[in-house]
Amino acid sequence: MRSTLLTCLSIGLATSLAAFVTGVEASPRAVRTYSPAPLELRVPLQGKDLLGVPAPTKQAPSDAHQVTQRAFSMIGTPYRWGGTSPKGFDCSGLVKYVYRDVDDVELPRTARAIYQSSNPKVSRGDLQPGDLVFFRIRSRSVDHVGIYVGNDRFVHAPRRGQKVKVANLNDKYWQRHYLAAKRVLPETLAKADLPGHRYE
Repeated sequence: MRSTLLTCLSIGLATSLAAFVTGVEASPRAVRTYSPAPLELRVPLQGKDLLGVPAPTKQAPSDAHQVTQRAFSMIGTPYRWGGTSPKGFDCSGLVKYVYRDVDDVELPRTARAIYQSSNPKVSRGDLQPGDLVFFRIRSRSVDHVGIYVGNDRFVHAPRRGQKVKVANLNDKYWQRHYLAAKRVLPETLAKADLPGHRYE
């Protein structure tokens, strides 16, 4: 009887001690649960990073950039009289193809017609990438056109037997035959309306 009483007291003390240490009342059904703190999600404000600093925006390439890059990509294409596709170009066919996806620009088919359009002429010193340069080679009027790409260079489809290539306006041949330049890209026209630019 005494041993039984000691055993019960020992169990009771052990149970009380366990409850005191763990803070959980011991019972066969006692289950320890875990309640995590609420997870707070912070979504950055539109156009800003987590620090509230404006996030960089990816700017779309300019029309001038697209035009010059497309012109460069056509280098090596064979010349073809009347050609308007990468299978072969003549000078105005190349120009019309390169400018085909530029908004608000619809160019005539021939070099002479492009030159006679209402687009403003620009002086040689004010040339910008995307401008058109015109030449008088075999006739008294315009018969050749190229795409100015900067640094006195232009991309053009020369003549039968040759391929689309880059030429330099400073070469004596082109200096001798150079006639004028025209501006056709809307964004370049808008910038040129600022003081300091001049049209002919």
